Amino acid sequence: MTFSDQDQERIQHSVTEAERHTRGEIVPMIVERSARYRETQYRAGAGCALFTLSALITIEWEWVSWGWHATNAGWLLLTVIAAYGLGFWLGTFDPVIRALTSHERMAYKANLRAHQAFLEHGLHRTELGTGVLILISLLEHRIEILTDRAILDRVPPETWKNMLALIQDGFRKGNPVESLCQAITLCGEVLGEYFPAGPIGPNPNELPNKLISG
Repeated sequence: MTFSDQDQERIQHSVTEAERHTRGEIVPMIVERSARYRETQYRAGAGCALFTLSALITIEWEWVSWGWHATNAGWLLLTVIAAYGLGFWLGTFDPVIRALTSHERMAYKANLRAHQAFLEHGLHRTELGTGVLILISLLEHRIEILTDRAILDRVPPETWKNMLALIQDGFRKGNPVESLCQAITLCGEVLGEYFPAGPIGPNPNELPNKLISG
């Protein structure tokens, strides 16, 4: 999934408006995948090789007159190797990765990627500790919302669960940009309640408002 320039401008505008009345910093981010899942290639390769070997052996048992024989051992080996290579290649595709990777592992990788992004993009260095990362990982179908220490101490966890549900519902209904913008607006309202601009000062805009792709 890719967002058009118009979509990105709309998201950036939503962030700018959401931050107008708060000292909080909202950073939306979208990534194709949170990890490479190389082990899936080995699993898919081994699965294809084992399936091919089993099929060829079955052919020899059931149809001896035109099956594989000892004289064909070299071709048998080459066929199994080719099947492994095919499976190894298929293991790079998203549907295969999802089929061969547990939900727990994908959830762990998405959460780890969010924590890495939080540090990489400096959300932990805001003056008041008010950074919020909204990360969408497409392959895993996961959304992670991470907040800095000050927000964690004051905002109820249910707030972020509602925000997650809002974005997930938008993706299911096919309007991800709309739901993401709504979540950003809601995030701004929450931060405005606990960390308002005003006497403390306007939003310093310590972090870029654009959608980050990675």
